[in-house]
Amino acid sequence: MAIKIYNTMTRKKEELVTRDDGKVSMYVCGPTVYNYIHLGNARTFLNFDVIRRYLEFVGYKVTFVQNVTDVDDKIINRANEEGTTADDVATRYRTAFEEDMDALGVKRPDIAPRATEHVPDMIEVISALVDQGNAYESGGDVYFEVSSFADYGKLSGRNVDEQQSNIQCGPEAERKRGTWDFALWKAAKPEEPSWDSPWGPGRPGWHIECSTMSMKYLGRCFDVHGGGLDLVFPHHENEIAQAEAYSGERFVKYWIHSGMLNIAQEKMSKSLGNIKMIREVLAEHDADTVRMLMLGTHYRSPLSFSDDSLSEARTSLERIQNCLFNIDDLSGRAPGPAGETFLTDRGTALLEALEEADTEFRSHMDDDFNSAAALGAIFGAVREINTYVGEIGSAEPYPPETAEVLARTRTFLLEHGGALGLMQEKRAEGPDIEGLARLAQETGVEPAGLETSADDLVELLLEKRQAARKEREFALSDQIRDGLAALGVRVEDVRDGYRWRFER
Repeated sequence: MAIKIYNTMTRKKEELVTRDDGKVSMYVCGPTVYNYIHLGNARTFLNFDVIRRYLEFVGYKVTFVQNVTDVDDKIINRANEEGTTADDVATRYRTAFEEDMDALGVKRPDIAPRATEHVPDMIEVISALVDQGNAYESGGDVYFEVSSFADYGKLSGRNVDEQQSNIQCGPEAERKRGTWDFALWKAAKPEEPSWDSPWGPGRPGWHIECSTMSMKYLGRCFDVHGGGLDLVFPHHENEIAQAEAYSGERFVKYWIHSGMLNIAQEKMSKSLGNIKMIREVLAEHDADTVRMLMLGTHYRSPLSFSDDSLSEARTSLERIQNCLFNIDDLSGRAPGPAGETFLTDRGTALLEALEEADTEFRSHMDDDFNSAAALGAIFGAVREINTYVGEIGSAEPYPPETAEVLARTRTFLLEHGGALGLMQEKRAEGPDIEGLARLAQETGVEPAGLETSADDLVELLLEKRQAARKEREFALSDQIRDGLAALGVRVEDVRDGYRWRFER
């Protein structure tokens, strides 16, 4: 089945046909680095991370470009407020953005161009637009003349002749020929960053940055351009006008826009005081829980974020994690056979169910990246796996197929979860060894040596707990259990003793 994408430009789903076979050229508008990013920003970046991951999952080679706007009015204003330089503000918050994306499990872009490093490229594009009659200089500023581009409004559906809602007053309006004209270049003001140009010192406007950098790295007509729904107008509309007037070619084939995020059913806004920064959320909740919440809603639909919705997402995530825990536990008790194996009816049925789940998963993701429905396919597989593990694990000897079947089920969960950015191996942290050492000291556990690992300390503590339970020293047993839980070690008592795993 071909992948179908909802194209904002045509307002319908279209089959993905890329410029180059087997390759996807993709540009997503990145952050303006003047503050920490909030949940709404994070949702957009996570959604496009999922789209990128799935395209790679099905075999495409994706070139993913995401810019950094590091010169802008907001950055300059923040620098003035803090009594520092715009470069200092931009550098600090660019680093913070990268840290937040890493913490959320969002893959780094293949190319992350900074606006300040591409000003000469922007001047070249602006100069061409002036020479072609699509732009004009006025008082040291340069504006794009919207009336020179007949297709203006084709992305957003706005008719500039019928709408006068953005009539402006003041000096800038007096310098513009038309109400809708927008700045390509801004004349320098005192104490602001500036570059030399044919129109005098100044800096680029916001819109020209993305048009210039996307064409520089992906070419004049690339496959996918994405961003939040709030960027359709004016940012993406202006990008199209600039780029197509400059090149005379179609700018982008598929426009994809991520839906907005609400906090407890209310729009997130400064006026309501409900802005949540992603680093604050990740300080209390693990990245997979936040990702699971966002995956549960189609990327184009509004998403409501609340404590209750996070709790539900955590419960859903634990279903997959517990399934992996059960697989690993049974795998440890069912070593591979010495000789040739064959599949029993139960093993055959499970592997067939996984093939059906894979088909269902791909079908939903191929349909405009429907992650919520795709998760349903994974949970269907989890039910089948749990049934198999329950049946096999309750009786010995285990069928000779067990190790092979379990390995294939584990691979299925990790690969399909990975296509959505869940359960990434790089996020597999270990327990706090210093905290474990303190707990061991408090409970009288003697480590085997100075190089005792975190896993070994957990085992020693659990052996101590088992002994305490046999001696009916329940206070000590509870102290160890509660201490381990506080360090993120989940312990389950089973028929033959215990099993454990680390959770954040």
